[in-house]
Amino acid sequence: MDLPSILIVEAERAGADMMAQILGEEFDVHVAASGEMAFAILNTQWIQAVFCNQQLPDDSGVTILAEVRWRWPDIVRLLLTEYTEPHAMVAAIDEAGIYHYIQKPWHPDQLMLAARNATRLFAMQREHDRLKLELRLARPAAEKRILFERAFERDHAHFEKLVRRQDSPLNEICRQAAKAATFDIPVLIQGETGTGKELLAQAIHYASQRSLGPFLAVNCGAIPDTLLESELFGHRKGSFTGAHANRRGLLEEADGGTLLLDEIGDISPAFQVKLLRFLQEGEIRAVGANEAKKVNVRILSATHRDLHAEVQEGRFREDLYYRLAAMTLWMPPLRQRRGDIGVLADHLLDTLSAQHGRHVHGFTQEALDCLSAYDWPGNIRELQNEILRMLVLTEHDRLGADLLSPGVLHRVAAARGRDDANSALGSLAAQRDMDMISLQSEGPLQARIERIEARILLETIVRCRWNKSRAAKELGLSRVGLRAKLDRYGIAPDAERETIQ
Repeated sequence: MDLPSILIVEAERAGADMMAQILGEEFDVHVAASGEMAFAILNTQWIQAVFCNQQLPDDSGVTILAEVRWRWPDIVRLLLTEYTEPHAMVAAIDEAGIYHYIQKPWHPDQLMLAARNATRLFAMQREHDRLKLELRLARPAAEKRILFERAFERDHAHFEKLVRRQDSPLNEICRQAAKAATFDIPVLIQGETGTGKELLAQAIHYASQRSLGPFLAVNCGAIPDTLLESELFGHRKGSFTGAHANRRGLLEEADGGTLLLDEIGDISPAFQVKLLRFLQEGEIRAVGANEAKKVNVRILSATHRDLHAEVQEGRFREDLYYRLAAMTLWMPPLRQRRGDIGVLADHLLDTLSAQHGRHVHGFTQEALDCLSAYDWPGNIRELQNEILRMLVLTEHDRLGADLLSPGVLHRVAAARGRDDANSALGSLAAQRDMDMISLQSEGPLQARIERIEARILLETIVRCRWNKSRAAKELGLSRVGLRAKLDRYGIAPDAERETIQ
């Protein structure tokens, strides 16, 4: 293994020979009698440390070491001196960048220790420079890897926003969407209102190569044609009444990213022509502008309509349809993914509880059964509103079926094939609807009171899932007393019990 190289700059021959003999045991030693000879050696040899005497025939040691510092800054510099006046040493260290000074006469051990430390410092400096260079060269690749990992996490998170069970029919839709995301093609998402079409569009964007670009969305069905043109293409100041300044359109804002055209099936035939022109040419012309501008935007579209049927009926341009629907995805309604309703309900409840500061411990099993049995024509939005209503009304730590809207209870009862008047769920709904009617109905006071009592008993026993001990405790009755009242009014868990009049 090559020995570390040291240069000794010393005019006294005896002193130089003695230093060379001591250090020669561990180092490759070079000797120079003057600054000129030292520079000649430094130009041809790989030197790691320089020991330089302060007194030399052609110049001072500090001046020579300062020159070494300027020309070979990596070399570790040490000064041999007989004078150690503090201010002079500070000045010498500052001027020449001296690592260490050794006072003469020196001790052999002191000299050897200084040489070892100096060569170690040189090696550490070189290793530091090497690692720094490697880090600088590796940084672009590392940054790309970090961006990729972050994008992957973000992609995964956005598909997870489509809350579902492990065996959900939505899994296949997400699998197809993930494949479509990797191709820079237009995708049409169809499905009923409130099924999560925009969430799927966001997941496609963040799983695509455009994930670092913007994702914007516009509801085409909610904006008149004149305003929609300005919203998408932008306008120039003074181009129409109220245009007080230039404005960039969403297509320009989304350059390099993705734009979702929601409710695309509601745009007029006239605007369909303008949109088709943009999709064909990739250019936008702001309202009132003379020049066109190229933009690079991926178009995703969504609609609650059957767009293919709209084409067949002549209400939507066929050429525009094929421009928008390189791939079509269909979001199933909640009634076709009933297994997801319980998971989705828990997720919505957690979100709403956090938003409104009202923390509960979930739903009763009876409430979850009712939620899963209902068709939810308004899909996720209707489910969210129903859960919010239950959260507002509850006085307990769990949301029960008694908090559901009467309309939901009636439809669930009908879906289960029971007569509303005889079914427990129908009775729960009827109890809310009929309380005031009961108080106003004709007949003796005792009969009217009994009808109210019967309804209270029925609601309680159903809410307690026919657990007579729990119902009796809630009503302040004994179990025997509760059973007697149930028998008196003909309240039983089977559908054949006597109808309460």
